[in-house]
Amino acid sequence: MTQGLPPLHRALACVVAAIWGVNFLAIHLSLAQFPPLFLVALRFALLAVPTLLFVPRPQVPTRWLVGYGLGFGVLQFTFLYTGMAAGMPSGLASLVLQASGPFTLVLGALLLGEGVGRRQWLGVALAAVGMLVVGVSRAGVAQLVPYVLVLLGALGWALGNLSSRLAAPPNPLHLTLWMSVVVPVPMLALSLALEGQEAIGRSLSTSFTAEAAPAWAGLAYTVLVGTVVGSGIWTWLLARHPAGVVGPFSMLVPVVGMATAGLVLHERPTLVEVAGGVVVVAGVLLGASGARGAGAAVRRRERRSRERGGLRPSTVRRVPRSGWALRGR
Repeated sequence: MTQGLPPLHRALACVVAAIWGVNFLAIHLSLAQFPPLFLVALRFALLAVPTLLFVPRPQVPTRWLVGYGLGFGVLQFTFLYTGMAAGMPSGLASLVLQASGPFTLVLGALLLGEGVGRRQWLGVALAAVGMLVVGVSRAGVAQLVPYVLVLLGALGWALGNLSSRLAAPPNPLHLTLWMSVVVPVPMLALSLALEGQEAIGRSLSTSFTAEAAPAWAGLAYTVLVGTVVGSGIWTWLLARHPAGVVGPFSMLVPVVGMATAGLVLHERPTLVEVAGGVVVVAGVLLGASGARGAGAAVRRRERRSRERGGLRPSTVRRVPRSGWALRGR
């Protein structure tokens, strides 16, 4: 899984996974002060202003930039933050959000006609079983609605992944940062419509107190460490190694997320939830390895076709190198 990754780069991938795992604790702290929809608008506004001033616009079609912002930014975080505010434990949220990997693969096959191998479908099936196990456990403790909301957030992330893939940016970090420009206005409109001026005003008027300091610390961590540092290192790694080699390290995110939530917030997942989480991780890892194998098979068939003077390379649909490797929070 990690063959060919130098020790330093492997350590950096683990650092990014740790950063993103802790990010769910940071979100939990911020939600204690701000309404969830307004918090999403605030988070991305803090990213959007310096991005507009200092980061060159990525050379991608506007429709895919907007699609990435709406899927990855608006849909994902609307449902994730709302689900966590409704009672979804932060550690468990870090696990359920990994469903974006299988969702990306299925949507890529259905909407983009991407090739999917048998091992990948088996990985999807395993991940689905794991999610079902976690969902049944959540239903047993009257927490099904927050679970479904976070699962919808994973679906939004998957839709954003498709737009990012179609955009094919020469500099993925620029696309990640410019995606933030799309988010604040629709999220502020949603917040005003659903949460109201009173709730927003109350959260802001009490935000400059000692009690609100953890919320601002969590927001600063999410913006500066989680997005700028974490995504920056991850993009640097992906520019130097195949995504199928780097991507599986994202499976450490729920491990760190659940461990951090257990230590700081004293969250204790049930044995059934832990078992379901193990099955989910196994399914995603199996699907990632299948993506690498399917991509290699397509490249071999294409090479043989060229040698026989058959199909031109442009007529063969490639399996994306990215498989279902994920980006961070």
